[in-house]
Amino acid sequence: MNVRRRLISAAAVGAVTALGIGTLTACSGDGAAAAGTGKFDVVTSFYPMTFLAERIGGSHVHVTSLTTPGQEPHDLELSPRQIGGLEKADAILYLKNLQPAVDRAVAQSTAGTKIDAASLTTLENHGTEVGGHAAAHDSHDDEESGGKDPHIWLDPVRYAQVARGVGHAFAKADPKHAADYEKNTAELVERLGGLDRQFRDGLAHTADKVFITTHAAFGYLAERYGLTEEAISGLDPESEPSAARVKDLERMARADGVTTVFYETLVSDETAKTVAHDTGLRTDVLDPIEGITGKSRGTDYFAVQRANLKALQRALGAK
Repeated sequence: MNVRRRLISAAAVGAVTALGIGTLTACSGDGAAAAGTGKFDVVTSFYPMTFLAERIGGSHVHVTSLTTPGQEPHDLELSPRQIGGLEKADAILYLKNLQPAVDRAVAQSTAGTKIDAASLTTLENHGTEVGGHAAAHDSHDDEESGGKDPHIWLDPVRYAQVARGVGHAFAKADPKHAADYEKNTAELVERLGGLDRQFRDGLAHTADKVFITTHAAFGYLAERYGLTEEAISGLDPESEPSAARVKDLERMARADGVTTVFYETLVSDETAKTVAHDTGLRTDVLDPIEGITGKSRGTDYFAVQRANLKALQRALGAK
């Protein structure tokens, strides 16, 4: 494995459970329950899950995200209204261990269909090695989770695996619309396959293979396309790196010909700019797509991923 990065907390094992039918209408962003929409009502934890639910469900679903646009998802806290809304959902689609508040609420919820995206694909431990030595765990939570990486949606292949599982779960829970869910799933999986080919072709021939990010989110993407991610911070994108870590990155950047320090749209770029200034590197955006805002380089998952590909091609000297 050629992914050098800090250990981060996991999306652990979950299961798609038996169906349950309820009714939920919500104000976007607060997840509050109200009386019937006449649709299959899905509560999602954050944008990558929302995108799947909307694309697969189409006109048959009403989707409410617990994380509002522009809100950093890792530190999400839920209101009592949102927690109450989960009880009336037909299905909950989430990624276990990424958002502790969501995990607690889902565990307490009596909703019949709970879909943990992490259970629909394989997760891996992504470690960091700096100067030949394994880095320490980023937090106690990392140790408890075994270092499993939850950022599965940034790898189009794993995201397609999740999409298939979500489509199957929707069809089981809402069988009268099963044919449409299956059709929508097939179309989404085909598009993700096309995106995978774009990344594979676009990154096949690059001058460099190493890139630096502020947030340890791109391990699966790096592994899929033969790259190496060096993360300044671990799971928490707002955590401050140690002086030793910055020095390690400076040495690595010189040795590996790194040109760019990437930052993301939902948190401050101060750390990236500081490291870039100290190392004489450029800065650019590599978006973990945890939410779409007016600052995003695109209006949906596919558009932002294509922007990510272009950013990587620039930074790595694609030929």
